Amino acid sequence: MRKYPYPFNESKWRNITMAADKPHMNLAVIGHIDHGKSTTVGRILFETGVVAQHVLDSYKKEAESKGKGSFEFAWVMDSLKEERERGITIDIAHKKFETPKYNFTVVDCPGHRDFVKNMITGASQADAAIIVVSGTEGPMEQTKEHVFLSKTLGINQIIVAINKMDAVQYSEEKFNEAKEKMSKLIMSVGFKPSETPFIPISAFVGDNIKEASANTPWYKGTTLLAALDNFKQPDMPTDKSLRLPIQDVYTISGVGTVPVGRVETGILKKGQKVSFMPANVTGEVKSIEMHHEEFPEAIPGDNVGFNVRGIAKNDVRRGDVCGPVEHPPTVAEEFTAQVVVLQHPSVLSVGYTPVFHCHTSQTACMFTELNKKLDPRSGQVKEENPAFLKAGDAAICTITPTRPLVIETAKEFPQLGRFAVRDMGMTVAAGLVLAIKAKQMR
Repeated sequence: MRKYPYPFNESKWRNITMAADKPHMNLAVIGHIDHGKSTTVGRILFETGVVAQHVLDSYKKEAESKGKGSFEFAWVMDSLKEERERGITIDIAHKKFETPKYNFTVVDCPGHRDFVKNMITGASQADAAIIVVSGTEGPMEQTKEHVFLSKTLGINQIIVAINKMDAVQYSEEKFNEAKEKMSKLIMSVGFKPSETPFIPISAFVGDNIKEASANTPWYKGTTLLAALDNFKQPDMPTDKSLRLPIQDVYTISGVGTVPVGRVETGILKKGQKVSFMPANVTGEVKSIEMHHEEFPEAIPGDNVGFNVRGIAKNDVRRGDVCGPVEHPPTVAEEFTAQVVVLQHPSVLSVGYTPVFHCHTSQTACMFTELNKKLDPRSGQVKEENPAFLKAGDAAICTITPTRPLVIETAKEFPQLGRFAVRDMGMTVAAGLVLAIKAKQMR
């Protein structure tokens, strides 16, 4: 088995050499800044044996020397120097761990509002999520935005971890207060509180992560790690055509061009002839690597680096999508979508051109027609050709990308048919693609 000396930041895409007998899931860990997401991830990795005690001790020593004594678990994920200096998560990090039932790749998503675009990338790769909420504060503005985006981006299974219970003296009243607020919040976007575990934890101390805590005798539910094994196995759309959005592209000395991304649908096979859109270039897959090991194929959920014969580094970029030459990804001239306006300081009207986040692409798109305003509860048409949309409105709109964009209908490829709309440092809307007028590629 050949191993390549990758000279790039492996943590950006690392996954997967895992036991073949367990199904794989990508897990997002999300929530408001400073509610303990990275510490929760670090604790999970420690409790599952991924991070050794001596490594954690070295992080603790370094954290204390910088006056950040409680940050050692967070630094397991927050590897960037700027993150350590500022104490916040900026990039998306990937780590893997195992439970008795699953192999997980955990995606630690930034909580700070400046980094929501990175959180969108992380959430769009996930099969399930842990939403971390501080027991001292309860859900905050960013919690609401992240819950909304998680549902929009296709996450249907969540755990709510009410963290920092040690800071509220393990108060059952504080837990119930946060649980009630989170129940209303997740219900508003379509999650069912009755099907969602709410777990009181202290990621820093370790309460209810692996073992039931004596500090919460009033809590009779499962631990966080046990709750992860109660997730349902995600669908494996191997029967569909290959769709693999590109996250990054590297040139490896002695190897060639290596695009990196997550297989969303279909199967990527060695020797396969593939097409990259909207770059409109083709090549042949020479090798497929996951975590420095070669594999003959990759299936949905796998994060891979794959060497392609016939393309150069500048031919392909982040936001392109790889598919088979016989059924290439769809490049939209325009598309019709159902859009829900989450928040907007004024109104949304024809000509508005914000940035659409779809899979790994960030592309400015113009609202060229507001076709129908819908009743968000019933889906019935309330108004034909409305003059504008405001916060809380749902509508069917015609949208035109300002440059070539791969997008698919949500019905055929849900993973590539969902999008978030960002403007002015906030998520203003989100939606699903209903129909596409395809651009003819030469």
